[in-house]
Amino acid sequence: MSNENMVIDTLRESEALLEGHFLLSSGRHSDRYCQCAKLLQYPDKAEKVVKIIADKLKDVDFDIVVGPAMGGIVVAYELARQVGKPGIFAERVDGEMSFRRGFEIKKGQKVIISEDVVTTGKSSLEVAKIIEDMGGIVVGLACIVDRRAEGVNFPYPIYSAVKLEIKSYEKDVCPMCEEGLPYVKPGSRNIK
Repeated sequence: MSNENMVIDTLRESEALLEGHFLLSSGRHSDRYCQCAKLLQYPDKAEKVVKIIADKLKDVDFDIVVGPAMGGIVVAYELARQVGKPGIFAERVDGEMSFRRGFEIKKGQKVIISEDVVTTGKSSLEVAKIIEDMGGIVVGLACIVDRRAEGVNFPYPIYSAVKLEIKSYEKDVCPMCEEGLPYVKPGSRNIK
């Protein structure tokens, strides 16, 4: 079995890959949704999936792993554990990402940002900015699921366990809405 198939099977087994009608945090609608927290509740499954990312990073020079709260915290911890490096997280304070709890990035420190799912990269880019403002160097983004749409570029290399093509729609052209199917709002961010 390929790594990609193993990850997809593991996401399904843990009920992290869902099918239906979903209202995303971006305000767009989708027929599939990936909630990696469901996978990460099982340390044995998380270890197997994150190992794929750790293997992809074996020739990358970095000093520390940083996970944006909430989705990146457990991924950062597990990835840091597997690669033998420190793992910290950034969190929102008054709506902006920042380091608290004594966490810091030293000047010249090479950083991997870790996430559960990357769609637009918004949180990761916010964290990248504070890392760079502190003098750190972002060398890449690690994630379990890369679900960026075609044309969504990211200024750093991405090391993912799996790349999923998940279509999303504006609500006025959503085929599930046209069928009258009710949606579920599973995300963690408030929709505006």
